[in-house]
Amino acid sequence: METEPCCEEHKDSAAESIEPEVKEADSEPANRERLNELSHGPAEEGEELCGKEQAETESCAGKSENTEIKSPSDPGGESGGTELKERRKLKKTNSWKMVRFQDPSEDDDVSERDSSSESLFPDYAIKEWTSATFEELFMAEDWKDITDDRLLRKKVLKCGTLQAPHPTWGQEVTVKMQCVLEDRTVVEKDCKLVFVIGEGDVNQALEECVMSMQKGEITLLLADSQYAYGLLGREPDIPAWAPLLYQLQLLDIREKPDPLTLPIADRIRIGNQKRERGNFHFQREEYSMAARAYCIALDVLTTRSRDGSDGSVKAEEEEVQDYRVKCLNNLATTQLKLEQFDEALHTSRDVLTLEPNNVKALFRTGKLLSDKGEYKEAMEVLKKALKLEPATKAIHVELSKLVKRQTGGKDTKEWKAKPAEMLGDDITPFLIPPKKKPSGISWKFILGALVVALGSLVTSVILTARN
Repeated sequence: METEPCCEEHKDSAAESIEPEVKEADSEPANRERLNELSHGPAEEGEELCGKEQAETESCAGKSENTEIKSPSDPGGESGGTELKERRKLKKTNSWKMVRFQDPSEDDDVSERDSSSESLFPDYAIKEWTSATFEELFMAEDWKDITDDRLLRKKVLKCGTLQAPHPTWGQEVTVKMQCVLEDRTVVEKDCKLVFVIGEGDVNQALEECVMSMQKGEITLLLADSQYAYGLLGREPDIPAWAPLLYQLQLLDIREKPDPLTLPIADRIRIGNQKRERGNFHFQREEYSMAARAYCIALDVLTTRSRDGSDGSVKAEEEEVQDYRVKCLNNLATTQLKLEQFDEALHTSRDVLTLEPNNVKALFRTGKLLSDKGEYKEAMEVLKKALKLEPATKAIHVELSKLVKRQTGGKDTKEWKAKPAEMLGDDITPFLIPPKKKPSGISWKFILGALVVALGSLVTSVILTARN
């Protein structure tokens, strides 16, 4: 699919880059990939979103060596503050896959914000965080249930501002967070993670917990896998069905900024991050969430201003249009997975409005029109796609199906691939007439006649003998 590497991404050294055009979660634009790879047609285009999820965050930690958290109760744990801090180091992977919506250029240098492998909360290396089993924490009486099913629980380590409001749906928050598996391997860490509640930027566990916090509050969050990464886990660091333990601090709460008031560069950055999140959901076959992420990205990827004017320069306008095309192509593929065929056709036509020679959109549009019975328009669209990609097998297959549909399946003519330079407005040279049946008496008819004659002769002989 179509994604470009986000300026804020960190690539996991242990994972392959993605790209639905997901090397961004697509590293190369989907339009640069040739359709000859799509031998199954647009309904299979979700395979453009193939590849493993690329790290979607700007981690404040960067890469570092593995370290471990040790409980203060371990041998030597009473030997002094310095030694205790050394034992609080985290065993950590190089994968920081949270979505980051903060522009690093507006903040301190990322590598300086957390250049060490120390915990982000060195004063809270308590037993629950360092060594307690998750089973004990799920059953502990001094933890508060966030959900009725007791699968999402929290323990407040430091209260927030008194009488301060809780964040609500649609607001933007900034949190400091780190997350570990039960063996205390760090799988997520960010000292300034910014996301909008309810837009799917982070997993459900973080959204639910943040809405129960007050500004300044520090808390432990224990999340069952169904509120985190569930059956699929998250390659390469979070196994399937893995519960997670978070340490969180709510740093700030504010209203979500109006994208039409942001500079074009910020809209491109945020829009791409939303699109990459959509790719992440698509890979997990969470198609409804993927479609929602793509729609949010499209709302941001615009050069229009709040006053209705278009204040973009030519270069920015072209860049925004390029990213909109990628996002629309991904959205159309997702709509096909959801069997929203009319919506997918509309989205594909939006792509062609921006980029008339986009082969993927042409192919998808032609197939959908053919399925709807609009054969004449489908033929024109598919012929145009074939001129652009004459070696693409999927287009030849779809044209063959279209010809069969036009003839009602009787005396069907076959589609024959020809060199692109031979393709004109008349498709007749590309059709092979059906083979005519040979004239004359069929050998089956002659054989049948012989059998009947032989039977009559035998019957006549038997009757004569009896008489």
